[in-house]
Amino acid sequence: MTIVTGKTEARRRLQPGKSGVLRKIWEHRADYAYVLPAIAVMLVVIAYPIYYTIELSFFNTPPGLQLRDKTFVGFNNYTAILTSAVFWKVTWNTLIWTVGSTGISFVLGFAAALALHRDFFGRGVLRAILIIPWVISAVAASYIWKWIYHSDFGIIGAVLVGLGLADRPPNFIDSVSTVLPSLIVVNIWREFPFAMIMMMAGLQTVPDQLLRAAKVDGANAWQRFWHVTFPHLRNVSTVTILLLAVANFNSFIIPWIMTGGGPSNASHIWITHIYELAFGRQRWGVASAYSVLLFLILMTFGYFYVRALSGNDRKDGSA
Repeated sequence: MTIVTGKTEARRRLQPGKSGVLRKIWEHRADYAYVLPAIAVMLVVIAYPIYYTIELSFFNTPPGLQLRDKTFVGFNNYTAILTSAVFWKVTWNTLIWTVGSTGISFVLGFAAALALHRDFFGRGVLRAILIIPWVISAVAASYIWKWIYHSDFGIIGAVLVGLGLADRPPNFIDSVSTVLPSLIVVNIWREFPFAMIMMMAGLQTVPDQLLRAAKVDGANAWQRFWHVTFPHLRNVSTVTILLLAVANFNSFIIPWIMTGGGPSNASHIWITHIYELAFGRQRWGVASAYSVLLFLILMTFGYFYVRALSGNDRKDGSA
């Protein structure tokens, strides 16, 4: 009768095909020791705040009370959010902000990348000029644009009045109807260089041989772009759009500095509304519930982003 020892049984459990993840962890156990400090730091600065935010979303924290005096209310915070008119207004603002900023930034960045992909005199200088909005501090850019939009001293209003196109300087960020489009313009100005850089990098991967072959076959410029160039840019386009969407959905600096969510919540998006609830009104429980919902949405974006990257890796591996 064969006696199977504990070590033999452990090795048998870790055989390939039976428990692949555990087997890899066991084989590389010495390597994990080097990253344990980093894992510990991540648990402290990332995992615990996420856990505490989720926990706090189930409690009521009235202003003026300390957090230890919070009361458990279950899903009442989530119910109050979903039945609030302000929530749906802020959600609509966030949707317009995210879709508008992402779509137009990508289109402008793509167009600029196509234009700069051609070889012409001064291309390097033009590239450097177009990248300036992206490298400028968002805080500085917000204050500059706030003065540009100023209803009394703004340069845009002064030019419009000087050219006779307006009787008085328009209220770009002081009007409910124009504040969100005005902020989107600023955000597009600052973000389209990122899309431009990403798409310029993607254009470098398009094989010249295919373009020359398509030209020899009689394909015009649009046909070469649509049937040769664009298919090679599909993956980088997906990644670029997802990154822009995540950044815009989680954008805070421009709308908060320029308007603070006003006037009348017309420029509030999710992240600024969460900040106002938490640090302005001290409604930590409701703000935490908002944060949990925002976290789930961003995790959805992250899932599609990882899938896009994994698809690129599989294609590269098969090539």
